[in-house]
Amino acid sequence: MKIEIWSDFVCPFCYIGKRRLEIALEQFPHRDQVEIEFKSFELDPNAPTYNGKNIHEALAAKYGMSIEQAKKTNEGVGQHAASVGLTFNFEDMKPTNTFDAHRLAKFAKASGKEAELTEKLLYAYFTESKELSDQSTLATIAEEVGLDRQEALTILQDKSAFANDVRIDEGIAQQYGISGVPYFIINQKYAISGAQPPETFANALQKVWEEETAAPPKFQDLSTEDAEDTSCVDGNCTVPDKK
Repeated sequence: MKIEIWSDFVCPFCYIGKRRLEIALEQFPHRDQVEIEFKSFELDPNAPTYNGKNIHEALAAKYGMSIEQAKKTNEGVGQHAASVGLTFNFEDMKPTNTFDAHRLAKFAKASGKEAELTEKLLYAYFTESKELSDQSTLATIAEEVGLDRQEALTILQDKSAFANDVRIDEGIAQQYGISGVPYFIINQKYAISGAQPPETFANALQKVWEEETAAPPKFQDLSTEDAEDTSCVDGNCTVPDKK
């Protein structure tokens, strides 16, 4: 079973949804046969790099609400995060452009470190208040999951490196009609949108597993001894000649 997850590193519900899926997978008896692949999705491809605005100010400006309303909204999101063991540090969070972080994730994927880096980037942004558009910070995060720091820096400094990989993911998202994340696609056939409860993921995993591994119907011979078929001779059928 393969689960593809479209997400962004500054999307709070992407982190919450990821953790809820992981909770469901812990109880799934076939979890060792589940492959997870992360796909790039930028909530705002035109977002500036960190400019000193905190997340409350950024949210208020984006949705035309007051700072107090933004704080209340973020407080509610923080409660959802806490319910699955995550700590969101909204007061020091640094909203920023994530294109370089996505390129770094593609580099990590090529080195078999995609899952580790994805978790570390989310933790770095939401809990440690790291700036995910700072190349030195990103290189340090890469090093922390076992990647070569200098190689990571070289890739980050080359804006074309792994850029096409990110754009391909985003192009596929458009084809699927994905307009918000997190978005989960199981076996390229079943979709789950949003940070659903662990029970929703658990039910989906079981349903897909049962449907995908269901035994085919037993072969039944429905022929009869007196059946007549002009294309069959001695019990063997041939394709009639086309004239």
